[in-house]
Amino acid sequence: MLRMFPLMLAAALLLSACGTGTGERTASGAGVGAAVGAGTAAAIGGSVTQGAVIGGGVGAATGAATDEDDLDLDD
Repeated sequence: MLRMFPLMLAAALLLSACGTGTGERTASGAGVGAAVGAGTAAAIGGSVTQGAVIGGGVGAATGAATDEDDLDLDD
C-alpha cells in the first residue's frame, strides 16, 4: 500500500485546489484521492476499499490545507 502513496499524494496535490472554498477543495480532494487510491490498489492487486479510504483521506487533508491562491487556474 505504501508503494502507491506518492502517486496518491501527487494526484491530490495537483487536483485539490479545484474549488473556491475550503469545503469545495476538501470534497474534490477527497473524491479524486479516493478514485486514485482505489484505481491504484486495483492495479497493484491491493484492497480497493483500503486504497479508496487512504486516498480519500490524503486528498481531503490536502484539499483542506490548500489555499485557493496556491494554484491559479485562470492562466
